[in-house]
Amino acid sequence: MKVYNTMTGKKEEFIPIDDKEIKIYVCGPTVYNYFHIGNARPFVVFDTLRRYLEFTGKNVKFVQNFTDVDDKIINRAKEEGLTAGEVSEKYIEEYFKDAKALNVKKATVHPKVTQTIDDIIAFVKTLIDKGYAYEIDGDVYYSTRKFDEYGKLSNQDIEELEAGARINIEEKKKDPMDFALWKARKEDSEIAWESPWGMGRPGWHIECSTMAKKYLGDTIDIHAGGQDLSFPHHENEIAQSEACNGVTFANYWMHNGYITINNEKMSKSKGNFFTVRDILNEYDGEVIRFFLLSGHYRNPINFSDLLMEQAKAGLERITNLRDNLKYLAGLKKGEFTAQEKEFLDSLSKYQDEFVAAMEDDLNTADAITAIFEMVTAINTYIRNDCSSAFAEEALKVLLKFSNVLGLLEADSKEEEISDEIKNLIEERQNARKEKNFARADEIRDLLKEKGITLKDTPQGVQIIRE
Repeated sequence: MKVYNTMTGKKEEFIPIDDKEIKIYVCGPTVYNYFHIGNARPFVVFDTLRRYLEFTGKNVKFVQNFTDVDDKIINRAKEEGLTAGEVSEKYIEEYFKDAKALNVKKATVHPKVTQTIDDIIAFVKTLIDKGYAYEIDGDVYYSTRKFDEYGKLSNQDIEELEAGARINIEEKKKDPMDFALWKARKEDSEIAWESPWGMGRPGWHIECSTMAKKYLGDTIDIHAGGQDLSFPHHENEIAQSEACNGVTFANYWMHNGYITINNEKMSKSKGNFFTVRDILNEYDGEVIRFFLLSGHYRNPINFSDLLMEQAKAGLERITNLRDNLKYLAGLKKGEFTAQEKEFLDSLSKYQDEFVAAMEDDLNTADAITAIFEMVTAINTYIRNDCSSAFAEEALKVLLKFSNVLGLLEADSKEEEISDEIKNLIEERQNARKEKNFARADEIRDLLKEKGITLKDTPQGVQIIRE
């Protein structure tokens, strides 16, 4: 598999450290609110990366953190009259609800900052001992100039960065480019932990470095996240981790592109800030996931009602085939024919196209195209007739590839059909036999009002619940 490595600026063959277990770290949310559509993209994209690697037979240890202590959390706690811990636990719970709606699998480990404080303190102490960090009045800062390779990920020159850097009034650091590893408590009510430097809490960047080291070791295979994190967050992670551990932090860096809203940057002030929870009121979670995978992950993607409707229609093409195949499989009609077996064998070309797309830097857009081509081929084949055995096998093939993308995991809308509905369907069938098409149409319209659509096929009537 080839992946685009942000560190080198080119596609590279992905060679894991240990083929028995691939180690991936993805930056998770700061839990003070529902996560927005921009946050959702890396969650979905790198969940798909994990799924594909597992599809190829790899074992993946996937770590995604929760930042559960932060200024934003503290401020939200004040607004809601809660403790910082109560706010973070509330929104961690809400994260899992929305992630489930998007078919994002739980990570192997979801570490929390508050559960890693001792490890963070030990990490900071090591940086001080090695001369990469210093303490002033309870604050600990990383001395950026001590790390000669600072800027190598974002390809920025430290002299140019310093020219635009500012020191906030409350900061006492020696250099504008230095950043906080540990922050002294400002007021008694603020969440804090005892440390060698007094009561305080971790800086943002040190948290991910520590959690990655704790759960994945000194060097990991892939570190991933949104493009907006490449600088300064990931740059600072590299400086901290490599100074502390003395080895390469991550062999591959993967970053997804931005999301715009109607071709504009998402902003609360513009009124175009959408959480996933907001969007779920209008669209199914799988539609959102399909939309996020419909373009290449490194390219920017524009969120709009038009594109969401297109995504909905595209996904329906696949789900309709899924439901049709389930219907045909349930008829228990016939066994494989030689022709059917030959056709099923021919579907391997779509598998090859799918795999080739995914192997090429996780090109989910082309992978979806391969699925669409397969959907068209199967639909054409079953138009006249097919055995139930064929339908079952074709369904397995469809689900095999759709599930790699995290699609079609929500079951088709199958509910028990009431006797009233059954009697109306039977009456419609009898009306059609008697060529009483007016009554047949009347019953069809009545059923539609009840959320039941009837599809006449050569094999019989398919019942579709809306």
